[in-house]
Amino acid sequence: MKILAVSDEVSPYFYDYYTPGRLDGIDLILSCGDLSREYLEFLVTMSNRPVLYVHGNHDDRFDQAPPEGCVCVDDSLYVHQGIRILGLGGSFRYRDGKYMYTEEQMRRRILRLGIPLWRQGGIDILLTHAPARHVNDLDTQPHQGFECFGDLVEKYRPKYFIHGHVHKRYGIHIPQRAQLGDTTVINACGYCLFEY
Repeated sequence: MKILAVSDEVSPYFYDYYTPGRLDGIDLILSCGDLSREYLEFLVTMSNRPVLYVHGNHDDRFDQAPPEGCVCVDDSLYVHQGIRILGLGGSFRYRDGKYMYTEEQMRRRILRLGIPLWRQGGIDILLTHAPARHVNDLDTQPHQGFECFGDLVEKYRPKYFIHGHVHKRYGIHIPQRAQLGDTTVINACGYCLFEY
């Protein structure tokens, strides 16, 4: 399965300079947040494939007008063609905002998903907005990752952990891919294509 992961920055390749057929062969689109409603609707329309998303820390506007044709998987375990995808949007709390959480609040969100995780026997893809602490994150509070994401990956060992929030332009040391145990971590800022 070919998956397109997107986050934070609109890719001109898939939007401004889009040509028909550019999304051919893509089976699933995952959004890690902080993208416009119009962009997500464009992707779902042009690809005619499912677009699953979690909220970024700037996505309060989706409460009034969510992207049509897309599926919010925040706080849920969504199964797509046998692939178990756990969605946990939002970032580390650095100001007031609906989609910002303390470490303890994020841990409670994960605990509430305990029964679905048990029923499904784990996860294959962890889809978040923020990264895990000390994996693609920064030391500044707005871009700090969650320790509980590292614990979640260690416990369930998903094949992929897809996140956004830490833009690659924040520094040359920010990789698009990293490893956390057996899990491949992908920073989807802009876009990333991968095979499942």
